[in-house]
Amino acid sequence: MDGTKEMGGLRNVSSVCSISEMDDFDLSRLLNKPKLNIERQRSFDERSLSELSIGLARGLDTYETTYSPGGRSGFGTPASSTRNSFEPHPMVADAWEALRRSTVYFRGQPVGTIAAYDHASEEVLNYDQVFVRDFVPSALAFLMNGEPDIVKHFLLKTLYLQGWEKRVDRFKLGDGVMPASFKVLHDPIRKTDSLVADFGESAIGRVAPVDSGFWWIILLRAYTKSTGDLSLAETPECQKGMRLILTLCLSEGFDTFPTLLCADGCSMIDRRMGIYGYPIEIQALFFMALRSASSMLKHDEEGKEFIERIVKRLHALSYHMRSYFWLDFQQLNDIYRYKTEEYSHTAVNKFNVIPDSIPDWVFDFMPTRGGYFIGNVSPARMDFRWFALGNCIAILSSLATHEQAMAIMDLIEARWEELVGEMPLKIAYPAIESHEWRIVTGCDPKNTRWSYHNGGSWPVLLWLLTAACIKTGRPQIARKAIDLAETRLLKDSWPEYYDGKIGRYIGKQARKYQTWSIAGYLVAKMMLEDPSHLGMISLEEDRQMKPMLKRSSSWTC
Repeated sequence: MDGTKEMGGLRNVSSVCSISEMDDFDLSRLLNKPKLNIERQRSFDERSLSELSIGLARGLDTYETTYSPGGRSGFGTPASSTRNSFEPHPMVADAWEALRRSTVYFRGQPVGTIAAYDHASEEVLNYDQVFVRDFVPSALAFLMNGEPDIVKHFLLKTLYLQGWEKRVDRFKLGDGVMPASFKVLHDPIRKTDSLVADFGESAIGRVAPVDSGFWWIILLRAYTKSTGDLSLAETPECQKGMRLILTLCLSEGFDTFPTLLCADGCSMIDRRMGIYGYPIEIQALFFMALRSASSMLKHDEEGKEFIERIVKRLHALSYHMRSYFWLDFQQLNDIYRYKTEEYSHTAVNKFNVIPDSIPDWVFDFMPTRGGYFIGNVSPARMDFRWFALGNCIAILSSLATHEQAMAIMDLIEARWEELVGEMPLKIAYPAIESHEWRIVTGCDPKNTRWSYHNGGSWPVLLWLLTAACIKTGRPQIARKAIDLAETRLLKDSWPEYYDGKIGRYIGKQARKYQTWSIAGYLVAKMMLEDPSHLGMISLEEDRQMKPMLKRSSSWTC
């Protein structure tokens, strides 16, 4: 096909194999799909899966093929439709005002949102910069509200920054590394704007972000899904950008596992927290980015090679994660009875985990029905902590099988007080304390028990919880969490995080007007009003990646 032509009002761009072919993105069919009509007088608890168009594997239509135009976002937002929206909460208008106030411009174009707009804080640090991971919920909010330009400009600017030479001291980083953040410098005298990027050389701990590249690919797919504009992802620049990121994470080496080896502080948990090795957050994002990239790479000579490598890695990664990272009552009982020092291919305890290393809290925390992906697995070490982002992304990317996704939601319901408490959502559970805290965190005063990354509660995770709830047909859980957030967030001036075992106190060093706390709330509200928005951030299960055969009691009871 040469040139471009109009198809259902959307641009179809020439390529050997377009995104639409790869992703079953049948635009003409989806544009004719009737809008979801949610009746005001009925609660989410009363609606069935079919009424919510949950679109699990058994459904007729799936979120994976949902075109989610940004024309209606809801809850009193600028692009909302009074006919289809719920009564707006007073927080919504304030949230949109705060989100727009955080917008950063480069040469007159919006290119992102700063991390926090806290004038009361004495130290600015890097909260006045645009972070790749922080901007994702802001981007989703703008996409759902029919404002894609800021997302497009952000994607292109970070892609431009990826091309910079990156050095920390005298060491050169890989070409595919995306910045952790960037800042726009305005020169009022010369009337010029310039960009300054941080690839980890200025970060606390000097750690390069592993997750930035993955979030960039995921957001590129979200933009494509939301707008129906295939042209951006199919540009030579975006194709090259994806290939550079994939080159970094698909390189072969000494590792015998398909998971990605990572340093502490390389993700949202950007302080030392004992997540070095193979943290669940990075593995889930890695999986989701691989699947997203495979749907957007062209089938030219270079693209085909990467797609083949992706398919092989996905098969191995899904098997590894579903087999060795998954924990439920039956699996915990099996590990408790492990034999050690097993040799050869017949070994059951393949990582030589010593049963005595299982922490006592796990036995009380694990319900008879439910399960989750644990924090880390490596030789002689299993980190049994719960990490929210990794488990939510596992559901959204379909790294979790349908049964595992339901089990994760069962666990959240069964352990609501521990994982949600008075403010959604615990980033990690439980907190590290006493001597272990000194060793693992290096006595980090910001990561004391039940604070910040060490068991703190982060409102931004509300959007991920809501998305997982909708996908698994549990919108009532999301509604309950949002109701909790609405009792405090505005009154507390949108804090970055909350402290305490149940998230009762504003974080001791939390910034106010934290942008992703604001955007996360808006995205959660908009997705509940119009669940079809989930299509831009959710992937259905790949039937070719067969789930493991072993079944546990939590899946059948």
